[in-house]
Amino acid sequence: MPQTVLETTSAELMLTDNELMRYARQVLLSGWDISAQLRLKYSTAIIVGAGGLGCPASETLARAGVGHIHLIDDDVIEMSNLQRQTLFTAKDIGHNKAKTACQALQQINPLIEVSYSTERINAQSTDNLFAFIAQKKTLLSSANIDNHSNILLLDCTDNFAIRELLNEISVTQRLPLLSASAIAMTGQLALYEPYKDTGCYYCVFGETLSNNSTAQNCANSGVLASTTTVMGNMQANLALQYLGLGVNPLSGQLLNWDGRHLSQHNIKFKKDSHCRVCAG
Repeated sequence: MPQTVLETTSAELMLTDNELMRYARQVLLSGWDISAQLRLKYSTAIIVGAGGLGCPASETLARAGVGHIHLIDDDVIEMSNLQRQTLFTAKDIGHNKAKTACQALQQINPLIEVSYSTERINAQSTDNLFAFIAQKKTLLSSANIDNHSNILLLDCTDNFAIRELLNEISVTQRLPLLSASAIAMTGQLALYEPYKDTGCYYCVFGETLSNNSTAQNCANSGVLASTTTVMGNMQANLALQYLGLGVNPLSGQLLNWDGRHLSQHNIKFKKDSHCRVCAG
């Protein structure tokens, strides 16, 4: 049976001595101080997909001190996953990805909260996710913390139908959506903020999502181990800047990364005034 585990507690708006020691090198960064680290502590990253992207992204966010990481994945670990899914080893084969990743993250950083859900995300199974989001918004509001820039939805999947659903959740729940993809030796990255009226995932990809019946993914097209690690950590880098500093370096842009030639270029986008998801 699908299992959902939620672990949330309230805490004082301060860093403990252990947190100050653990994140000392981060706090020393120019432009990153105690207040930025506190923002991370009271932030929540909801990560859908605990595979090639979700593993490196969640590990980096955990090490950096994001206060609550919630993983969602109904899949189990297979031998072919071990080439790139960095939180798993051979002894984990056959176990649920979200639960196993959650246990690994708790070992990596016991100072943060980690929870997981083994429920498959689809249009009929969003109630638990909506309840979780509402709970986090209530906790943030009670602490007078902005819940727009402190709850981040991360798309770490390779499924277009799930991406469409996550985009709809982003729009209806007024949450930012940080979406990454990795295939072969290429990747894409964007942080959508539809509540700012700047467009959504559907504005960029439109009807190609619904009409793409032969979509490429790692299973049918292959992927280099470094591709998912690079894109997952680029996703984490953007998440840390957004949650810690409240900035979006990719505002209105889609980043395209080419691992074969070690190059990247950004494509600008804007809201589609006729978008069937966010225009209304």
